[in-house]
Amino acid sequence: MSAISPIVIIVGTNRPNSMSRRVAEYYQKLLAQSNTSSTILDLVDLPHDFTFTALYGNSGKNDAFNTLKSHIDGAEKFIFIVPEYNGSYPGVLKAFIDGLPYPNSFTNKKAALVGLSSNMHGAIVALSHMNDIFSYLGMNTLALRVKLAQIQSHFVDNEITNPLYKELLEIQAEQIIRF
Repeated sequence: MSAISPIVIIVGTNRPNSMSRRVAEYYQKLLAQSNTSSTILDLVDLPHDFTFTALYGNSGKNDAFNTLKSHIDGAEKFIFIVPEYNGSYPGVLKAFIDGLPYPNSFTNKKAALVGLSSNMHGAIVALSHMNDIFSYLGMNTLALRVKLAQIQSHFVDNEITNPLYKELLEIQAEQIIRF
C-alpha cells in the first residue's frame, strides 16, 4: 500500500504577499487540524520567463518550473485558492496549467475551489471558468465552491473572522479529505 500524497494547495496568483497566500496558509491549518498533510504551491515561485522557457517546445527544460510541476505529478488532490482578476481568474494560473502535460496532469484527480474577491461576488465567475477547464481536463471538482467576497474585511491577523466563511471552509476541507 502506498503512502497518501499531501494535498497540494495552489495559490492562484503570482502576486507577492497576496491575500491568496494567506488564505492558503489558513486552509493548511484547517487540514492540519484533521491530521491531513498538505503543501503549498505558490505561483509567486514561477520563473518570471516561464511562458518562454518552460512551455511548448521548451517543455521540460526549465528546472524551476519542473520543480513546481513535480508537486502536481505526485498529488491526487488539490485546493485552488483563486483570486478574481478582471472578472475571472489570473492569467498566470492559466499559463501554469497550460504548461503542464496534457491530458494527464489532472485526469481523474480531485479538487476543491476557493474564490476570493474584494467585491461582493466572491470570484463566482472565476470559479465557474476554473470548473469548466478542470472538467475538460478530466479532473473531478467538489460541488461546494467556497466564495469569499470582500475578503479583506473578513481576514484579520491570519484568521477568517466571518463565521459563515469559517464554516464553509471547514466543511469543504472535510469534503476534500474524504473525496
